[in-house]
Formats: sequence, structure tokens, C-alpha cells
Amino acid sequence: MTIQGDSIPVFGVVAPSGSGKTTLLRRLVAVLHGQGLRVGYLKHAHHTFDLDVSGKDSFEIRAAGASQTLLASRERWALQVENPSRGIDPDLHAMLSRFESERLDLILVEGFKHACYPKIEVYRAALGQAPLYPDDADIIAVATADPLPAPLHPVVLPLDDAQAIADFILSQLAIR
Repeated sequence: MTIQGDSIPVFGVVAPSGSGKTTLLRRLVAVLHGQGLRVGYLKHAHHTFDLDVSGKDSFEIRAAGASQTLLASRERWALQVENPSRGIDPDLHAMLSRFESERLDLILVEGFKHACYPKIEVYRAALGQAPLYPDDADIIAVATADPLPAPLHPVVLPLDDAQAIADFILSQLAIR
């Protein structure tokens, strides 16, 4: 199963907080970029965040009520849009539609574990939490260095081998 963000292949990494999702994704992005792919990244945050800081003009304008604030420089730009549905998690498909599809080959998603899209679970036994894969058919692989507690499991990938995980993702998305 593959979902597309405006025809861009999408693949995710899910796990409880503190499992190492971001560390794995940082390594995956480096490997995929090194292979010439243009990778987008979407992270689901469970808290409020700001790209700017109090005292800066753009922060103060947004705080005054601007519903969209675009920060632009010679190096990058970032658009902040106030969520009109406060308290409701953003929709994965709506967020994917914000990417510039013509400039990407793949989008890696961190989180959105309840959405239906292909995912790798990061599993660490030391966290003492049950794995997600037994209850989520969209988890098609588990990246771990530990034995898995549930007997029926998807493909197991070596958590410390970003190249092997990147190869798995690419084989699943058929974008090589």
C-alpha cells in the first residue's frame, strides 16, 4: 500500500517518544540524499511550537493575529499557518498537499501513527512498551536491535543500518 502526496511517494517512521525516530530519520535523509534523492520531511508534533521567537517582527505580527506568516531569506523560506481547528490533530493528506511535489522524490513522515500509510516502527525493548505492529497493518517493517515480543511480525530491519532501511524503503516504493 502506498499513499501519494500529489504523486510523491510517502513513507513513515512511528514509535513512542524517545525511541529514536528522529535519529533514524536524520540518518535516512542523509543516505537518501547521498543517493541523489530529493527528500521532504513531515513531522507530527504533539505540542505547540514556533519557528520564530518573541521580540522578532514576524513573531509579533503573527501574535497580533496574522493567520499566515512567511519568513524569507536568501537561504530559505518558511510559511507558518495558524490551524483554524485548534485542538484537532492535522490531517496527514492535508499536510502532504502543502509540499512542492515537483521538487521532491520522496516524503518521509515522522509520526501520524494513526493514519493509513506505509510505516516502519522503531522498537526498543528497553522502553518497556508494547510494539505497535500487532495492531497496525500499515506497519510493514520493524527497525530494532531487540527480539520482538509478538510472534507474527513484519520484516525486521537492523536499527543501526540506515542504508539497509533506505534500501528497504526504496524497494517498497519502487523509485530506484
